[in-house]
Amino acid sequence: MRNILITGGAGFIGSHVVRLFVKRYPEYRIVNLDKLTYAGNLANLADVEDCPNYTFVRADICDFEAVCDIFRRYDIDGVIHLAAESHVDRSIKDPFTFARTNVLGTLSLLQAARTCWQESGYEGKRFHHVSTDEVYGALGFGDALFNETTRYEPHSPYSASKASSDHFVRAFHDTYGLPVVVTNCSNNYGPCQFPEKLIPLFINNIRLGRPLPVYGRGENVRDWLYVEDHAQAIDAVFHRGRTGETYNIGGFCELSNIELVKMLVKTVDRLVGNPEGRSESLIRFVADRAGHDLRYAIDASKIRDELGWQPSLGFSEGLERTVRWYLDNEEWTERVTSGEYERYYKQMYGQR
Repeated sequence: MRNILITGGAGFIGSHVVRLFVKRYPEYRIVNLDKLTYAGNLANLADVEDCPNYTFVRADICDFEAVCDIFRRYDIDGVIHLAAESHVDRSIKDPFTFARTNVLGTLSLLQAARTCWQESGYEGKRFHHVSTDEVYGALGFGDALFNETTRYEPHSPYSASKASSDHFVRAFHDTYGLPVVVTNCSNNYGPCQFPEKLIPLFINNIRLGRPLPVYGRGENVRDWLYVEDHAQAIDAVFHRGRTGETYNIGGFCELSNIELVKMLVKTVDRLVGNPEGRSESLIRFVADRAGHDLRYAIDASKIRDELGWQPSLGFSEGLERTVRWYLDNEEWTERVTSGEYERYYKQMYGQR
């Protein structure tokens, strides 16, 4: 039996990882630690909340004593650390929150793992830190892809906070011998993503006939990966990745923002019965975001060659699944955008 702590498990990516581990490994005990900030939603896990190998704990990863208590109470021997503030626009407005959660929160978890695990030794332990491709900075259109040896050059407060957390993880491996792995992933999309992010936001706006604000001329390029494929990659690295190594995870799917928006328009219009392309008239080009990186693109050949992982879904199929999920779950989106779910959790658990 293993006791796995998954932080941020009520969030977008985290909920998919929790679900995968709960269902795939019934012999494991999965402990989901989440503060339930605006991006945490336990409705994302309604289908596993009653499983005997699943436990939810509301806590703040920055609360070192609470984290140590969780490690000891549940005899944690593995960590998959996903808890993070992740929206670039929010980081520009409030960098302190990102530094606190992403840097100090990660440090709190690392120190708790070191403190609790060294009592019995590191044998059989693993700390898996989940990060982003944004730590590498920006690529030009002719540049080679990001790989595991690409120099860090973060440009936003969000990416700077994640870069710092990555360095702390590696420092704990080099200094204390903590058994760690790091993964850096490209843009995720799929069900249960908070609707401030581009794809769910635009699906909802197209459905409601609202404007589609596109930064600059929509020329910025991102590499897209379906969230369930990311969860499978995390599973592979957590169980079979080499200790101390970094693995880049990407979808081999580069799209400019305007290409993506036009695909969304076409897909949503078709599925809601609008004339094809009608909602393109909703596109509005707006002032570019400060420090907006031109291009991200991941070379995921290392994880493919070493661990046999590669994306299972092409982008068209993944986008179709994603759009259908949001159209079939309008109540979920409405509860999130109205803040109803957040008020419910505050009433149930109290204000943190």
